[in-house]
Amino acid sequence: MTSPSPTHVAIVVFDEVEVLDCCGPFEVFSVANRAAVRRGEVEPFVVRMVAAEREVVARGGLVLRAHATLDEDPPVDLLVVSGGVTDAVEKDVRVTDWVARVRPRLTTSVCTGAFVLAEAGVLTDQTVTTHWEDQAALAERWPSLTVLADRRWVRDGDVLTSGGISAGIDMALHLVEVVAGRELAEATARLMEYRWNDDPAA
Repeated sequence: MTSPSPTHVAIVVFDEVEVLDCCGPFEVFSVANRAAVRRGEVEPFVVRMVAAEREVVARGGLVLRAHATLDEDPPVDLLVVSGGVTDAVEKDVRVTDWVARVRPRLTTSVCTGAFVLAEAGVLTDQTVTTHWEDQAALAERWPSLTVLADRRWVRDGDVLTSGGISAGIDMALHLVEVVAGRELAEATARLMEYRWNDDPAA
């Protein structure tokens, strides 16, 4: 299904975010825009990194500058909550309140971003996944969730959660397919020279 107007993507970042958890999906949506233009189509996505503060320091020391802060309240059709070390961000009510308040068409997380969604009350009784190292902790803290192992990503209604790091790229390519069609998703993967694993259970 091709969206008649751009889909606004907000990728939530924070101190100690995992670099590929946010930059992987960002690259997918950005390259999808380039691929669409090459096909004579309009760009299907407006992609922003958003954070409580303008600058965040990712794991490994990479400094990221957000396109918008949460108090600027950017439009959101598709929410991506990145993973990483989430202990502090789970307790940051600026983030959890904002995540709870926005009403995107699709809500997603990469890796331990699922913990932020659960803390915000967005995940309640869904079937989900996260990085394999964190699946037991997610299930223990939120026993009402059904946490699946060995999944690249899981969709439950309008909520998608992915495994760790590179699994977020596979999920993001799936989201390109959902929003703008299979052909564009495949063209995006080719431009990225990325072998897309499009089977979430593989």
